[in-house]
Amino acid sequence: MGVNSRPADRERRRYDSPLREERARQTRQAIIAAAHRLFVVQGYAATSFADIAKDAAVARPTVFAAFGSKAAVLREVVDQALAGDDEPVPVAERPWFRPVRDGRTPKAILSAYAEVCRIIGGRAAEVFEVVRRAADEGPELADLWETMQRNRRAGATMVIDLIEALEASPHLDRRRAVDLVWVFNDPSHYRTLVGACGWSEQEYTAFISDQMHHGLGLDDSADR
Repeated sequence: MGVNSRPADRERRRYDSPLREERARQTRQAIIAAAHRLFVVQGYAATSFADIAKDAAVARPTVFAAFGSKAAVLREVVDQALAGDDEPVPVAERPWFRPVRDGRTPKAILSAYAEVCRIIGGRAAEVFEVVRRAADEGPELADLWETMQRNRRAGATMVIDLIEALEASPHLDRRRAVDLVWVFNDPSHYRTLVGACGWSEQEYTAFISDQMHHGLGLDDSADR
């Protein structure tokens, strides 16, 4: 190989690397989309790597190479259902969560958080149910379910922190307040009310907001 070919080789590698990375990302996303569909329709236990590979139009070893285990695929399905994409940005830093942080009254914070519950419920309620049903199938899945519950509680705690940080914050029994918001941020409510009972998303959002507001004992004077 002549010395003059080396700069061209380096330039080609610099060009090829982003292209390979983008193709790998597209493959991962196809796998995640296929797994999401199949887990919801067939259930976790009944879905195999071969099923996911076929639906994603990739080879079975490709699925294994990308994730290593079916539980790891499910974990990524959960993460992306919650966030809405594969960007490494926490839910609390997403633009659609910002109105919760910007709320200047308890009612404004809770109304904005009810909207967050609607967004997450619409994307993740069925996936939550998949994990709940699969949680008895092994320690990795049980840990995923417990992590999801802890993250929900962390979200409820953040909401109460924001309310208590207001200039004229209401007096709350903190532990009980977190418990109550944690109960109502459960995506199973969306699955039941919107999915099974046929409520509109607007009705669901208003209900969750009102239930959190009244459950916390916040009268109109607390929102002025």
